[in-house]
Amino acid sequence: MGLELYLDLLSQPCRAVYIFAKKNDIPFELRTVDLLKGQHHSDAFAQVNPLRKVPALKDGDFTLAESVAILLYLSRKYKAPDHWYPQDLQARARVDEYLAWQHTALRSSCTRAMWQKMMCPVILGEQVPPETLASTLAELDWCLQLLEDKFLKDEDFLAGPLISMADLVAITELMHPVSAGCQVFESRPKLAAWRQRVEAAVGKDLFQEAHEVVMKAKDLPPADTAMKEKLKPLIQVLLH
Repeated sequence: MGLELYLDLLSQPCRAVYIFAKKNDIPFELRTVDLLKGQHHSDAFAQVNPLRKVPALKDGDFTLAESVAILLYLSRKYKAPDHWYPQDLQARARVDEYLAWQHTALRSSCTRAMWQKMMCPVILGEQVPPETLASTLAELDWCLQLLEDKFLKDEDFLAGPLISMADLVAITELMHPVSAGCQVFESRPKLAAWRQRVEAAVGKDLFQEAHEVVMKAKDLPPADTAMKEKLKPLIQVLLH
């Protein structure tokens, strides 16, 4: 059995892994894990990833969790072009810096913005207190400012003149609140121009393909009682 990637393209890190593998012509079998149906909690999936999270990778007898680790594994095994994860010490350190920061900053605010603004009220029928959403959107705005001032600065991409893993991880995060109708780029021309460069570097067709699921999430049917019960622990976290 060759390389298998366990993904749900509703997930930001799954989209980053999917785009990276497709863009670099890495052959893989897509194993779709439906998060909203709770398939990541199945015993079968736990054999691949005991953490019960996506993305996950299976390469023969080798299994791997966590999106950053998966991206680095794919980059090294398939000898991806240097710009994705540069050999230059300081350029690589810039990529590492962003990947270390984003977990508890941009990812957190983007995820909560999407769920609070769209998924909870539209799909789950859960009303989010206005002050909770306002606080989340303020945090998102703060993270966007840091993304511009600290990481992008006056460069074309987050780690220099060429696209890297940092850009791929960042753009897939930002499309989460965009799918919920958040005006992430409209008042930020520098960030909007960066988005256009990232899309062009990835390829617009691949970019749209990877984001089709999340951009149509607002049209999902309301969750049934069983799904709501499965998602209840997640919702409790996302509403605080």
